Amino acid sequence: RAMAELPPSHSSASRAAALAAAYISHRHGSPGHGLALRDVRRARREDIDGIGHKYHLEFVLEDIFERDSTVNCTAEVLYHLGNKNSAPDVQFTIEGELKNTDEADNVFYNRIKSLKKELEAENIPDSYGNVPPEMQPIRALAWAASGYVIWQNSAEDTKYQLAQIKRVKQVKRTDEYLEFDYVILLHENVSQEIIPWQMTVLWHPQHGVAVTQNGRLPEHALD
Repeated sequence: RAMAELPPSHSSASRAAALAAAYISHRHGSPGHGLALRDVRRARREDIDGIGHKYHLEFVLEDIFERDSTVNCTAEVLYHLGNKNSAPDVQFTIEGELKNTDEADNVFYNRIKSLKKELEAENIPDSYGNVPPEMQPIRALAWAASGYVIWQNSAEDTKYQLAQIKRVKQVKRTDEYLEFDYVILLHENVSQEIIPWQMTVLWHPQHGVAVTQNGRLPEHALD
């Protein structure tokens, strides 16, 4: 097993760190906050014969709403050789405490539960980059859910990020969960492709974010 030190700015290091950040965001994100990669501190790549490349990473995450709220992380990301259908293995450790968002999450939950008709919105952020304050939790929820989609569809040579929510519609439910149907745009930084993607998202303050179905949409789906 050969271990090579990579410059933190190396493109493969930043792709692996962005994937780890997306995975952590899915596991720990909520309407109250989103986690994004701020910078990579250290990166090493291990070549495991017959298995794939494993990246050993140290990086900093920031809150998408409060950029001065940061946390240090370490992660290992294993990309499997040749198997395009297998999501990378990600293991991570967060050093220190994440911001407590229980209060913000509960405020959002109760607000949506009390709506007389199901929430619908589009183009978040708008073409000027603006997100209305009442849509910030909807965006943070999409950010966490897209972390799952990014993790499941990433390879060593890709780097996805949520660019925009094209449409979101709340789905009526009879249980305690909130359900939203999203159409999002994912930006793939390597090819510069903008990819429309559908995802159905369940959320409850006690149970976190779950993506129950998702799939790439044809380009003309946005017309």
